[in-house]
Amino acid sequence: MATHYKGGLWLSPSPSGTHLRNGDCFRAGPRPPRFAALHQRTRAATSPPLETSKPRVSLVSLGCPKNTVDSEVMLGNLERSGFSVVDDHESADAIVINTCAFVEDAKAESLDAIMEATQLKAEGGAVQRVVVTGCLAQRYADDLAAQLPEVDLVVGFERYADLAQNLHDVLGEAAGATQTAVQVGSPTFSPFPEETQRHRLTPRHTAYLRVAEGCNHACTFCAIPGFRGRFRSKPPGLILEEARALVAGGALELNLIAEDTNQYGQDRRGGTGLAGLLANLAEIPGLRWIRILYAYPSYFTEDLIQEIATNPKVCKYIDIPLQHINNLVLLSMNRPPADHTLRLLGTLRDCIPDLALRTTFISGFPGESKGAHEELAEFSDSFGFQRGGAFAYSEEDGTPAAGFPEQIPQEVREERRDELMSIQQRNSIAFAESLVGKEVRSDRCLRWEGTWAKTTCCDRGALDLPSEAGYGYRI
Repeated sequence: MATHYKGGLWLSPSPSGTHLRNGDCFRAGPRPPRFAALHQRTRAATSPPLETSKPRVSLVSLGCPKNTVDSEVMLGNLERSGFSVVDDHESADAIVINTCAFVEDAKAESLDAIMEATQLKAEGGAVQRVVVTGCLAQRYADDLAAQLPEVDLVVGFERYADLAQNLHDVLGEAAGATQTAVQVGSPTFSPFPEETQRHRLTPRHTAYLRVAEGCNHACTFCAIPGFRGRFRSKPPGLILEEARALVAGGALELNLIAEDTNQYGQDRRGGTGLAGLLANLAEIPGLRWIRILYAYPSYFTEDLIQEIATNPKVCKYIDIPLQHINNLVLLSMNRPPADHTLRLLGTLRDCIPDLALRTTFISGFPGESKGAHEELAEFSDSFGFQRGGAFAYSEEDGTPAAGFPEQIPQEVREERRDELMSIQQRNSIAFAESLVGKEVRSDRCLRWEGTWAKTTCCDRGALDLPSEAGYGYRI
């Protein structure tokens, strides 16, 4: 299929033929081997025992932890509806690609995985059907159906509960007899779907717990509110039920996620806020760690800061994506001003001893002058975030920033991103060195190396996400 572009959607593998992951210090290199997009991403572990009489489904989960939760819920529903989950894509009757569409690189990665899945289907092996879910499906359902007829089913967020029945239906139809079926509704998520019976994709001891959906902010660079909907807090009783189920299944650590986690409860008059939710979660027997991810700078209340500081189960680790520190850039982004952010950061460090802060920055936003970038770099260097990432600005169709004048050349965006990542690397190394000789709370786990003889024991501190831990080996 020829490469072409429509409405922000590349309908082919990534046009450059390379993969560049912003914020991970990777460089564009040779194209990965065949089916790399499928095999190098999160896949479902096989459900034991495997029953050959059941239709087999595999799933590729791309993007953020919120997508991971969606994938786990979908797989749980599929298992209860008579499917066997397999991790070998080539042996599956159907492949589900749960996509991400946050930035252009994420779209390209998602489309690579879709194209590789449709290639497996075309080869006439076990694969009969390809299903696309996730943000790409919600945002570009009609484009996918019209321009990728090899895809059998496109399912948006609101229709995940119907996935099992829809997949049974398309598997029962004769090969080549179907057109792409589109199942996409408005992202209202009311009432919230039940998320207690998941097929877990994370290690058994750690899990993500979604506390809300959607976003009320109007950041000019972000398309998420347009396809995830407005902010909606999940009822606290439902969250606690899910948390107890995860802990009963072996989870010792719960990572709280949403588009804007610390806004939790503020859309419900007189309802439980995040501070109260943390206190209630801490009462669950067997739960050791609670971590806050995706916190927006505007919603830190005194009681929330106090709860984080004093609750022994709450990790002294907060993820606050700041995006920038220059006031002109922040104004253009429609983000809180720098003085508010600086006061908040000072308060957090003063009130929460040994706090580890993580943030993300956007480099090369439209109109970002050399001086604005240097201000951001100097701030990052002097403040010393323990963890962080930087992303080269990506124009997202339908967002105000995509139409702003003074778009920065791509190579300049990437150069500035690389400089920010070099600064963060130094900060992270300095933080690691500051812990030498100190006693820290840690999570002991096994690092599987293919055989028990090579498997090593490792520790991850409470100040590390599961995905960012540097392994400390015990000798």
